[in-house]
Amino acid sequence: MKTYGEINERIRQKKAVVYTAEEVIDLVRSKGAEKAAEKVDVVTTGTFGAMCSSGAFLNFGHSDPPIRMTDVRLNGVEAYGGLAAVDTYIGATATRENGGEFGYGGGHVIEELIAGNRVRLRAWGPGTDCYVRKDIDTYITLDDINEAYLFNPRNCYQNYASATNTLDRTLYTYMGKLLPRMKNVTYSTSGQLSPLLNDPHLETIGGGTRIFLGGGEGYVAWQGTQYNVNAPERNGVPTSGARTLALIGDMKQMDREYVRGMEMYRYGTSLAIGVGIPIPILNADVMKRAAISDEELYTNLVDYSVTEKSRAILGQYSYAELRSGSIDHEGHKIRTSPLSSYRKARQVAEKLKDWIENGEFLLTEPTFKLPTSGEVKPLEVRR
Repeated sequence: MKTYGEINERIRQKKAVVYTAEEVIDLVRSKGAEKAAEKVDVVTTGTFGAMCSSGAFLNFGHSDPPIRMTDVRLNGVEAYGGLAAVDTYIGATATRENGGEFGYGGGHVIEELIAGNRVRLRAWGPGTDCYVRKDIDTYITLDDINEAYLFNPRNCYQNYASATNTLDRTLYTYMGKLLPRMKNVTYSTSGQLSPLLNDPHLETIGGGTRIFLGGGEGYVAWQGTQYNVNAPERNGVPTSGARTLALIGDMKQMDREYVRGMEMYRYGTSLAIGVGIPIPILNADVMKRAAISDEELYTNLVDYSVTEKSRAILGQYSYAELRSGSIDHEGHKIRTSPLSSYRKARQVAEKLKDWIENGEFLLTEPTFKLPTSGEVKPLEVRR
């Protein structure tokens, strides 16, 4: 048994033994979970992929004369104008007016700010006795504005279904381009590196957990939206979309390398984010779960040609099978491709490992546990 305090003291002294979730698999196979838990202090995880339920709060500061911004555009992308006078929230999937075939959206604006680029701010307001200006047209950078922080309502989905298409026509979805008659399968999870697959019941991850977010430090703020603990499990891990996290972090610490605006062709814009969560090895049970491999992790294959509520499950495949480049389904070989980047996920886990080994990143014990109950309710259409 170890405590957070004991592990943090070893981190301060630069004596902590840290493995990535990929590296630790072989250690546990050769030594067993008990012996590995004695040796290892922290396991780092990582993921990098589209996280559509993301966005940023920004405070521009007051102009002279001041304005109450009720209609805001950043590089032509609409931001929310229903906050205080010069606060706004820009969502990752907001799109630019007349963006054309190749979309530009809120995710791209966030990336440009983090990269240090100038972003055009245009805003309008009603004009009042205390906020007399009615419009403004200027340029801002991340250094110019007061606060800028990501607040992402739903990140790090705990497993996600792989997708295919049984129709005779191509589908363009948030799971990418799905070819007709099941000619391809896409998936979007980093498998054995994925944070919530290595701590499936959130025994070490909770409110206040310090994390790697977009190249800087961030925190778990709350459970994410569409949080579900009732998904079926295999090897102790959900086989479909389950728990999620709401995350927060200072954009001024972040690195464009780990925050990238993106477009899903003929679907819309999004934001790819690198997230890494450290798992303190408090005991052998935590160690065993953190050493799960792609061969033991399964996800459902679903048909995206039907509506989500009745979407058919066509089978179940391991991430080892999906990452091999093809799966066998009812005697047919189907090509597979990832939407998330395993290479970048590995890079996130390695970067977080380096911070911890160099005494630059201490672990935080959760200030509160995330819910142990909860399910996703459908929206009933009432007339």
